[in-house]
Amino acid sequence: MISNYDILIIGGGAAGFFTAINIAETNPKLKIVILERGKEVLTKVKISGGGRCNVTHACFIPNDLVKFYPRGEKELKGPFHQFCSGDTIEWFEKHGVELKIEEDGRMFPVSDSSQTIIDCFLSATKKSGIDILTGQSVQSLFKGDGYWKVDTNQQSFKCDTLVMATGSNPKIWELMESLGHTIEAPVPSLFTFNIKDARIKDLMGLSAITSVKVKDSKLKASGPLLITHWGMSGPGILRLSAWGARELAAKNYQFTLQVNWLNDTDFEETLDILKNLKEENAKKLIMKFCPFEFPKRLWESLVFASGISAETKWTDLSKKQLTALANQLTNGQFQVNGKSTFKEEFVTAGGINLKEIDFKTMQSKLHDNLYFAGEILNIDAITGGFNFQNAWTGGFLAARAITEK
Repeated sequence: MISNYDILIIGGGAAGFFTAINIAETNPKLKIVILERGKEVLTKVKISGGGRCNVTHACFIPNDLVKFYPRGEKELKGPFHQFCSGDTIEWFEKHGVELKIEEDGRMFPVSDSSQTIIDCFLSATKKSGIDILTGQSVQSLFKGDGYWKVDTNQQSFKCDTLVMATGSNPKIWELMESLGHTIEAPVPSLFTFNIKDARIKDLMGLSAITSVKVKDSKLKASGPLLITHWGMSGPGILRLSAWGARELAAKNYQFTLQVNWLNDTDFEETLDILKNLKEENAKKLIMKFCPFEFPKRLWESLVFASGISAETKWTDLSKKQLTALANQLTNGQFQVNGKSTFKEEFVTAGGINLKEIDFKTMQSKLHDNLYFAGEILNIDAITGGFNFQNAWTGGFLAARAITEK
């Protein structure tokens, strides 16, 4: 027996629900079903943002917003001019969910609970009469003359329009390849660095504003760096991992990281500062006087790594020691041996080649009535609500294009 629908959406996550709701609210006559392979829907929404759901980011200018996307920056400019962060806020307000802005720009429901977003989606789908079927693992897709046929492990479906919103799903990517689409191989995009080094061994929890660079490459980033029990994390490291996803994967996550603990102060300028400090603080113990704006314990560690003892006074520093300290401060070299997942985030670079998508409609350029939304595409962003914003924007554009046909 085949179940017939106007719109079939594969993927019971954020992008799938957002697309379905927007279609149904624009054209209530359309018969819509969401197919989810797992036992529950919206599981990623539930755990996102530490259980609070980082809905979007308070960046309201499209040309600025796209800069947070290592893959998709160029393609998302047009879409963000159609549906951006401000539109997301308005959409959720219309559906009874008020959002708040935190100091770093991240936006969460006022309730601080991801369940608020889940309840919003479930309520809207119920009100619109959208069917939700779980435990439906797609086995095959067939394109007929003006229709799509989808076979799952449980039953078969026939629809006029197919929306793929499955996220990073290798099995679905294989099915898309069978339809002629090109898949960019997936690699981790958001991760921290595993580093074992005496200089940071006992400094877990300390942070500093730094600039970081992968030695012998063009990869670099700046921002807060957090020392962890496994190595280094924080926004600066995550940004480097995102933009360097493919290059670092090719290195098998074995490389030298250059850290400037003074961010934008270079070696020569730092050396001059240290020489002045030597004259001005001649009688003071160098270990006890941290002249820079980062944790004292980090200063002590870098001083020790420069071959300077705890009893050394500024006046006793040799030229060699001053040079070594300036190097430690502005060009500390740390060997990275592997990566770790950042909290509960599982962001992947990879997916359907963006050249094969019409970003005005989110429709496939290869097949009519085949649409995409969310991370099934080769689009990803750093942490902060940006991946969800991509899902909302793609879902909105796909829904609009479908209902205007």
